[in-house]
Amino acid sequence: MPRASMKSETEQPKLIALDLGERRIGLAVSGPGGLALPAGHIVRTKLAQDVQQVIASAHERQAQGIVVGIPYTLDGEIGPSAKLARGFVRALRRAIGAEESLAIHEMDERYTSFEAEGLLRESGVQPSRDRASVDEVAAVLILQRFLVSQEN
Repeated sequence: MPRASMKSETEQPKLIALDLGERRIGLAVSGPGGLALPAGHIVRTKLAQDVQQVIASAHERQAQGIVVGIPYTLDGEIGPSAKLARGFVRALRRAIGAEESLAIHEMDERYTSFEAEGLLRESGVQPSRDRASVDEVAAVLILQRFLVSQEN
């Protein structure tokens, strides 16, 4: 098989993932080989400013898509937090508009903050003292879930 065709088959679009919190938005970015890497956080202000900061972060990282974690209830229902997250997605879609090729994806993020806290504890970090890291690791977990779901 020619090398050029192998490369195009293995390349994945670069993505940025969001863990939407009340105070911060955790960020993760897809790296080489389908890795999900922490990419900092955005301190939340107002919805319009948060959306613009997310779009700027996506452009800065040359992302072709944004994966937004949706916090469904344990039963898989849409509770108050999921409604807020979906409102953020709607605002993001409006701000991006039809002319820009930046895809928006939603991903179930149940248990990601809990998992992130466990991973941080295992690495010696106290989640209660470093909430921003919890948000970033949760965004990594959201992105990993999305990437795995796209393989199937």
